[in-house]
Amino acid sequence: MEYRILCLLAKNTGKVLTHTFITQNIYGRNWENDIASLRVFMTTLRKKIEPDPDSPKYIQTHIGIGYRMLKID
Repeated sequence: MEYRILCLLAKNTGKVLTHTFITQNIYGRNWENDIASLRVFMTTLRKKIEPDPDSPKYIQTHIGIGYRMLKID
């Protein structure tokens, strides 16, 4: 799941993706907006790719909205 989320974020670098958009693209259109599971996957993903998961450089959280992958030069 983390890889699918990472690919989705990478394809949309710089754009804020809503929780609903992410869950529907990862799980399918019929899946309910399971924000709790998405948060767990994002935490696991950050532990794998961020130098400091508590101070993320690559994936930014937009509280109550979703996530955005930042473009790093």
